[in-house]
Amino acid sequence: MTQVENRYFIVEQEGRIRVMVDGEILPTAFLDISNVVNMGNEEGLLGLAFPPDFAESGYFYVYYTRQIRRVRESVIARFRVYDSTRAIESSRTEIFIIGQPYPNHNGGMLTFGPDGFLYLGLGDGGAADDPHNNGQNPDTLLGSIIRIDVDNPASGQLYGIPPDNPFVDGGGAPEIWAWGLRNPWRFSFDTATDDLYIGDVGQREREEIDIMPAGESGLNFGWNAFEGSNEYVGTANGETVLPIAEYSHEEGCSVTGGYVYHGAELLELQGTYFYADFCEGTIWSLTQTSGEWESRVFMDTDYRITSFAEDLEGELFVIDRRGAIYKLVYADY
Repeated sequence: MTQVENRYFIVEQEGRIRVMVDGEILPTAFLDISNVVNMGNEEGLLGLAFPPDFAESGYFYVYYTRQIRRVRESVIARFRVYDSTRAIESSRTEIFIIGQPYPNHNGGMLTFGPDGFLYLGLGDGGAADDPHNNGQNPDTLLGSIIRIDVDNPASGQLYGIPPDNPFVDGGGAPEIWAWGLRNPWRFSFDTATDDLYIGDVGQREREEIDIMPAGESGLNFGWNAFEGSNEYVGTANGETVLPIAEYSHEEGCSVTGGYVYHGAELLELQGTYFYADFCEGTIWSLTQTSGEWESRVFMDTDYRITSFAEDLEGELFVIDRRGAIYKLVYADY
């Protein structure tokens, strides 16, 4: 879910984007590309991002999976709006396409960073244990977060490479911003510090939260040489970075990254990062004190938490796969 002015845009995995105004879902979809999207357990329409100049340009971007015959692909496409509640479906321009060897680990988070560049999280390609060793191979975009410039495309392409990307001069794929990730399921920038928080889904035993401090780039978060802080099946390609928080599969099965809270309703929680587990519905809070990170159970729920959302005032919402959206507020007993 994304807010623009007084409208909330809700992404449905099947391939539709709906608009909510004053708590009511408008009857006509803002965008319906369900005829293009390949819908599956971890496939579908997975991301939506509005650029900083959206009010002037009328462009927005989506990320989805598709399958043409037996070929699976992930796509970033640009669309143009018709008015405040409708997009022009025929305006689709596919600016980025990458092949996917398996139907899982497609990542899906798409957002514009504080620098105005477009960021996308891509999983390692799928199956189990990263059979192609994509996580520790910086020459592939799978298993990474990429950073591209959609305003200044390179010759013959529909996007450009920011000049300060870590591999722009060699050593890896020039689009990469961070790598060594299994399936970064939701990441976000702290709107106060520009630090990048990443929820990376584990394999057998560990779920993790990673951080890339503002000013850093090119960090290798260790998959598949590590699962969380535990050594795993692969071999590390250079220096790796350990997570700032992790939990075992005794506590859950699939992490959902969230946001750092900067709202006004829960003032004592300012600067707290929230994340959750999809299977158990547990929501954790994560804070740093004197250089040490501390994670606590914030709330136990029975929700299937697929995502968080942040509104223009910094308030946070929890998205339940079963169709409900909840706002974090004080309990009213």
